[in-house]
Amino acid sequence: MHVYFNFRSPYCYLAANRLFELLKNNPVEMLWRPLGGWSGRSGLKQAEQKRRVIRQDIARWAARLGLPLIAPPLTTDPTIAAMGSLQAQQQGCLEQYVKTVMGREWGQGQDIGRQDVLVNIAEEIGLDREKFIATINSSSVLERLAEYWQEAQSKGVFGVPSFVIGKEIFWGNDRMDFLKNYLQTQAGKHNQPD
Repeated sequence: MHVYFNFRSPYCYLAANRLFELLKNNPVEMLWRPLGGWSGRSGLKQAEQKRRVIRQDIARWAARLGLPLIAPPLTTDPTIAAMGSLQAQQQGCLEQYVKTVMGREWGQGQDIGRQDVLVNIAEEIGLDREKFIATINSSSVLERLAEYWQEAQSKGVFGVPSFVIGKEIFWGNDRMDFLKNYLQTQAGKHNQPD
């Protein structure tokens, strides 16, 4: 399952905790595809037009899921957070990284586009400081994010979070139940005797 994720998306915040629980309960290989900048998100003008309604919507969802919600600064750039997630994945702590970064950004309103904020998180969860700093400043890692967005678009993805399994695309926090049902149905098919 390809997971396309942008740390700036409030809907990715809402989906993050449930994603990892879903993976624990449904053994499926996750291909992590973080995106930077505006990739997978509404353009700036459209985002400005939708902001009031989206803030209302995510507040309802956060309340339903029992998550704190304090919006980060509008200028927050998610790119280095996405880059850092690749280092966290390599060191075996992607889940902790994603949940911590998203919690600081959308639960506490911190600017995760600031290197010092991310380095503090990285150290807190046990990532190697120097490797992390090298990763979030790497031009090749930045290029990889652009490749992930091209890959996503080639599969028909236009927003985040998106979960792609074969030709099936599940887009958005509100499609998590459909994704869960699909994974359970697929697992049931594989467990039936011949």
